[in-house]
Amino acid sequence: MTQHQSRNIQTVIITGMSGSGKSTALRAFEDMGYYCVDNLPIALLPDFLSLTENSTEIPTRVALVMDVREQGFLDQYGSIFAEVKGRGFHLEILFLDAADNILVQRFSQTRRKHPLQQRSDILKAISEERKRLGGLREFADNYIDTSNRNVHQLRQIVIDMYSFREDLTRPLIHVISFGFKYGVPADSSIVMDVRFLPNPYFVSELRPLSGLDDKVFNYVYEKEQTKAFLKHLDSMFSFLIPEYRAEGKVYLVVGIGCTGGRHRSVAVARWLGDMFTQRGEEVIVTHRDLDREG
Repeated sequence: MTQHQSRNIQTVIITGMSGSGKSTALRAFEDMGYYCVDNLPIALLPDFLSLTENSTEIPTRVALVMDVREQGFLDQYGSIFAEVKGRGFHLEILFLDAADNILVQRFSQTRRKHPLQQRSDILKAISEERKRLGGLREFADNYIDTSNRNVHQLRQIVIDMYSFREDLTRPLIHVISFGFKYGVPADSSIVMDVRFLPNPYFVSELRPLSGLDDKVFNYVYEKEQTKAFLKHLDSMFSFLIPEYRAEGKVYLVVGIGCTGGRHRSVAVARWLGDMFTQRGEEVIVTHRDLDREG
């Protein structure tokens, strides 16, 4: 089996904080036809992937959950992941996270015990896990903050990210429109503030609409400030995308923010999505706060 053939084995390691939605993510991968394993010992990963090379029974897309439940995971993941990548396998690390108060709430609702919890101090267990996972969080290729996402939204974003990948050597670009009043998406790689653009919210006939409506899109797009800004965006990404690709980045999140996440940011995200598509990039566009206000 050559190195080129090994790269066709797309392997996603799902990891992150307990209670952040790893089981939901794994079920989404399973629905997409990935071969899924929960809590595979890290030491078995190289041998497991060797089996996928020589087996017609196991699909060429694999998703594995690995986390602090396995005692040796944090001590060995660096060297073993490096070994796997060195052998030519396409390996992506997907890290799921959520705010501490959300994690506490989820454990309370499910009445499950945190894997590091002793007696009744759940916050101490969460703090210890976050400390242990700090290096892995920086090592990860992809990151999803599930604090403000329910199980259906998390499932959909995993499907959007991983269902249609055609060229694993190119970064998948995720453009997210959002409202600054609701917070910046924690998984953003690049954040652009478009609150300087003329605001359709103050035009009575446009206020009930969104950036998905052509009237709002055209209102934003036809302004001189917008045209100049988009020209600069075009130039910036013309430079950045090849650099990210050469560096081996597999996932790029571009956050576009306005005040409420309904008009200007949606229009600009829509334009960016079209631009990336025309260039042949793999891109998904989501509008996080579109339905928050009328």
